[in-house]
Amino acid sequence: MAETRPGGSRAKKPSTIRIGKRYRPTRVDSDYDAIVVGSGIGGLASAACLSKQGKKVLVLEQHYTAGGFTHSYSRDGYEWDVGVHYIGDMGSPHTLGRKLFDYITDGNLKWASMGETYDCFHLGDEVFELKAGKDGFRESILAAFPGEEKTLDRYLKMLSRVNQAMQFYTLGKLLPRASLPVASRLLKMALPSYFNKTTYEVLRSLTDNEKLIGVLTGQWGDCGMPPKKSSFLIHCLIAKHYLHGGYYPVGGASQMAETIIPVIQQGGGDVMTYADVERILVERKKATGVQMKDGTVIKAPLVISNAGVVNTFEHLLDEKTSDYCGYPKVRRNIRPSMAHLGMYIGLKGTTESLDLPKTNQWIYLSEHHDAEIEAFTKDLNRPLPVVYISFPSAKDPSYQARYPGRSAIEIVAPAPYDQFEKWKDTTWGQRGEDYEALKEELSQQMLEVLYSKFPQLRGKIDYYETSTPLSTDFYCRYSRGEIYGLDHDPLRFEQDWLRPATRVKGLYLTGQDTLSCGVVGAMIAGMITAVSISGIHSVPLLKEMFIEKGKGEWVPLLSKAPA
Repeated sequence: MAETRPGGSRAKKPSTIRIGKRYRPTRVDSDYDAIVVGSGIGGLASAACLSKQGKKVLVLEQHYTAGGFTHSYSRDGYEWDVGVHYIGDMGSPHTLGRKLFDYITDGNLKWASMGETYDCFHLGDEVFELKAGKDGFRESILAAFPGEEKTLDRYLKMLSRVNQAMQFYTLGKLLPRASLPVASRLLKMALPSYFNKTTYEVLRSLTDNEKLIGVLTGQWGDCGMPPKKSSFLIHCLIAKHYLHGGYYPVGGASQMAETIIPVIQQGGGDVMTYADVERILVERKKATGVQMKDGTVIKAPLVISNAGVVNTFEHLLDEKTSDYCGYPKVRRNIRPSMAHLGMYIGLKGTTESLDLPKTNQWIYLSEHHDAEIEAFTKDLNRPLPVVYISFPSAKDPSYQARYPGRSAIEIVAPAPYDQFEKWKDTTWGQRGEDYEALKEELSQQMLEVLYSKFPQLRGKIDYYETSTPLSTDFYCRYSRGEIYGLDHDPLRFEQDWLRPATRVKGLYLTGQDTLSCGVVGAMIAGMITAVSISGIHSVPLLKEMFIEKGKGEWVPLLSKAPA
């Protein structure tokens, strides 16, 4: 069986899916209107929106390929996506997510439906499927929990109300800093009382059926926080996002960056890889550009950091500037999100011959998500509390044309950073035999879970490799291996400083830390950052989607979901 182990002595760097232009000091111009640090979807969206305003934007990415957690890689004749497993709200051209993707790609990114059933939850020996559409969702839940009509109807109304309220929360990111104290008080009065309570607290007020709660929160892995810790806000955003089914980018996740970059280039800008930014330069409380690791200074009047809040204030800015921004006082209110294992599997054979589904599989030990995570954290020898399995080659209709006779599987499971911390100062590719042995042990655990649900795959695997939180740090510069940036607990959503504009003139933040996790959440944050820079009328899409003139007042609209 072929095998490589990222971080181990036999590891190889991934084969080429290299999106973007390789950085060289001689390739850099001297007249950029803005510099974006980091090419995750938030940074790319900001750059594309600014490019459509005629601005020349340079995006700098330290990795060998652009896209952040939306990048793909190939090896030994297989391809995998590292962070994109499915996207919601892409089936209708009227949702904000779809319209924004069409806007920043000039309509060149195509989508494939995952079909009627998009998520399947295994709670112990019981199986529960989610079907697309509001009626399909309702029917699939009631089939498993007859008599819970009132509970489910109240729940669905809450989903809609929180998503409607989220538009006010999002637009609040654009308010002048001086108005925030008053605006925050008014916002809290306007929001439903359950808007930012914990997910479990709200659902427990609807029902005492723990298994039903366990099913309704079966997607908690999409934000990395179990229901007793996560904000109900993020739960609602995720559940509503997938209510009309899951979709997958045709050609794989790398098509996101591939189709956005030409829009950035239309304004004269570009996206450069192997471009390691060492410092954001600030003079007299004003951003002036960046200094690269090789010492090159690139000037621009606007700098947008898509590197994450912690990286920005603790690594890219000097201590004096971070202090001026008030960061030390609020640091205690944020925490890095959950770290994870990623397993990438290649099989010889087609989707049909291997009988692979499009449906995501969420495999839990029981419905008690928080208790299982807590027990696992205390005893890492316990079985993995959740294993998520995705089948990209089944979801992507172009996969067989690109990799004939081959299929791919991706597995994600929780992995406390502390489990790998002792190797944090070792070199990628040379972490030692003990590290390799631990990875192999965890790989076998995940494979056994896969075989327990898909026994036909035993003996069919041609290739596999596993990444750890240290791999996430190496490739994406998240020092604790966090996949979702900041924890999505209630305290995080009370931080009104998590917004695009900073106290430093010309310095902005973007990406999942400024709004919410997920591809669409980070992408909307990218648009909001562009609007924060240039004004609410600078992005026609925002005016169209968020604002509608009617009855003598401006009424925010977040999306027009399919009926």
